[in-house]
Amino acid sequence: MLQLTDSPPIQSLSSVEDAYEVCRRVTAKYSKTFYTGTMLMAPAKRRAIWAIYVWCRRTDELVDGPQAQFTSEKTLDRWESQLESIFAGCPVDDEDVALVDTLEQFPLDIQPFRDMIAGQRMDLHRNRYDTFEDLELYCYRVAGTVGLMSTTVMGVDTQLQTAPWSQQQQLDPTPQAIALGIANQLTNILRDVGEDARRGRIYLPLKDLAAFDYTEADLVAGVVDDRWRALMAFQIDRARRFYAEAESGIGLLSEDARWPVWCALALYRQILDVIEKNGYDVFSQRAYVPSLRKLLTLPSTLVKARVL
Repeated sequence: MLQLTDSPPIQSLSSVEDAYEVCRRVTAKYSKTFYTGTMLMAPAKRRAIWAIYVWCRRTDELVDGPQAQFTSEKTLDRWESQLESIFAGCPVDDEDVALVDTLEQFPLDIQPFRDMIAGQRMDLHRNRYDTFEDLELYCYRVAGTVGLMSTTVMGVDTQLQTAPWSQQQQLDPTPQAIALGIANQLTNILRDVGEDARRGRIYLPLKDLAAFDYTEADLVAGVVDDRWRALMAFQIDRARRFYAEAESGIGLLSEDARWPVWCALALYRQILDVIEKNGYDVFSQRAYVPSLRKLLTLPSTLVKARVL
């Protein structure tokens, strides 16, 4: 349970090891595809990513979790204050202990964390997006920020900076990291569009719905017809363009981070393939990547990590 207090709790907090174990279990339970990628990382980076994931999940649950009906602007204000406490080295909850330790090892900037909270503020007040530009800002805040946080942990290959071609090559993977976060969020939106609609939220841009003559009522009713299939094909193509942009930044990361990122990208992008295989029916069946297919992805992504 989230403990949004203005002062540290009286009870003692868990050890660093126990806090990381909690983060590992939460990541494994709620994001199996993402967790698979983290298991390919070096231990310190893997644990840091788990700590970041759990903070992001707890932030998301303030607006989308079981207690979301009680969340207000003041709730998010207190959560942001707790974030500042974490960055000051003062954990409030057990999960914070892992993130504080991560901050001691990696030079994470607080701004992406603040931007993610700003994304939750959007969710608090908006349940429709008129244009893709509106949606892209939301996707950056709730997911592109994760790319920024993760890139700091992954690290950049400093040897590239001394290469003869380094002056001509873009060595900052930040845009691609943001693109990967946006691609993942767009994939989430397409996978969960039916569930979101039943909760009164429509993330697909209303302008896109109108362009394909598909109505909000059709969406709520789960109508799968030629209009819907064309609309979904358009959305999937857009998400794939963001994945393609993200690919160009992976080779700039530290060598030990390339395979897990290639793997995570490939696995998440395959959700789009499954949506297509299911005839774009995301209302009656959930798109997921089978375990065997995940295993078959490992060799090909390893090759890409070594040669690209």
